[in-house]
Amino acid sequence: MAKVSFNNKNALFFPSLKASVEEYFQTNNLKKTGNFQLYLKTIVLLPAAVLLYVSLLVFPFHAAAGIALSALLGFVLACIGFNVMHDACHGSYSTKGWVNDTLGLTLNALGGNAFIWKQKHNIIHHTYTNVDGIDDDIAKSPIMRQCSTQTWVPMHRIQHIYVVLVYGISSFAWVFIMDFVKYLSRKVYKTPLQNMKASDHLVFWGSKVLYVVFYIALPIWVVGVQSWLIGFISMHLVMGFTLAIVFQLAHVVEETTFEVVGEDDMVIENEWAIHQIKTTANFAPEDKVVSWFVGGLNYQVEHHLFPRISHVHYPALSKIVEAKCKEFGLQYNSMPTMMSAVRSHFRFMRMLGMKPVAATA
Repeated sequence: MAKVSFNNKNALFFPSLKASVEEYFQTNNLKKTGNFQLYLKTIVLLPAAVLLYVSLLVFPFHAAAGIALSALLGFVLACIGFNVMHDACHGSYSTKGWVNDTLGLTLNALGGNAFIWKQKHNIIHHTYTNVDGIDDDIAKSPIMRQCSTQTWVPMHRIQHIYVVLVYGISSFAWVFIMDFVKYLSRKVYKTPLQNMKASDHLVFWGSKVLYVVFYIALPIWVVGVQSWLIGFISMHLVMGFTLAIVFQLAHVVEETTFEVVGEDDMVIENEWAIHQIKTTANFAPEDKVVSWFVGGLNYQVEHHLFPRISHVHYPALSKIVEAKCKEFGLQYNSMPTMMSAVRSHFRFMRMLGMKPVAATA
C-alpha cells in the first residue's frame, strides 16, 4: 500500500488557528468536551428510541402507523449516531474515558461496531479525507463514482437517481455485510485493521448476536414475520438514508476537492489542515434545528480540524475558523441551507455520472 504524507514542514495556518481556538477556550473557561446541551440530547434521544421500540412491540398499530413509527425509530437511531455515538467515539463527549467508551457502544446497539468504525473514521477518513485509494468513505466504486479519478461505467449515467436507494440500504449493508468484510479480511479498504484484543472480538460477535435477537428474533416472535419485515425495512431505509446523506454533504459536493494515490508513495503539497479545509464543507450553519438533529455535523470543517472537541462548540469555533481562513486566503466552504447542499451533492453525482471525454476516445 502506498504511503501518503502531507507537507507540514512550513505549516503556518494550523498553528495559528490552534492558538486562536485555545485562547477561546481559556478566555471563556470552557472544557472542550460536551456540556448540558449534549447531555440533554442524550436524555431525549436514548429514551425516545427505547419508547418507540417497545411501543412497536407492545401496541397493535395499524399498518400505516406501524410503518411511520418504524421510520421514526430509524431517524431517531440515526440522530443517536450523530449526537451521542459520534462524539463518544471521538473521545469528545466527556473528559472521562469510560464514559466515551460506554456511549460509543451505542454504535453497536445500532448494529455497527465501534472498534472498526474508529479506525475507518477517526484514523483513515479524518487523516486522508477524500483521498481516492485510501479513504473508505469514497470507496464505493463501481456502484457509485464519487470523484473524477474513479473508473466510469455506463450505469453511472443514472447514479444521481439510484443513489437514493443505495443510501437507503446502506445501513443494512453496513450491519450485515461491510462490518464482516472488514472483520474477516482484517482490512478497512486497503489499510490493515489494527490488532483486536480478545475483548474486541467478544464485543463484535456479542453485539451482532444481540442485534439479531432484539431487531429480528424478538420482533418476529411478538408481531410476526410480515409486520416485522415491513417495520425493519422502513427503519433501515430511513436510518440509512439519513446517515448517508448527512455525511455525503460534507465531502462529496461541488465545493470540495479530491486527491488520488496510486501504487507509489506521494506527498500532498498542502499541510494537513489546509487539506481538510479544501476537502470538507459546512451546510446550514444558521439553522439551529438542523444543527440539533445532525449533532453539529453541518459544521464538518470545524469537526475535521478539531475532531476531539465536542460538536456543541462548533458554532462558536466556526467564526474563528472562517476568519482565519480569510486571513490566510483560503476558501471556507459553507452552504447556506441543507437543501442547497443536497442540490450541490446531486448535481455533483450527476456530473460524475457523465461519460468522461477520454473514455469516448
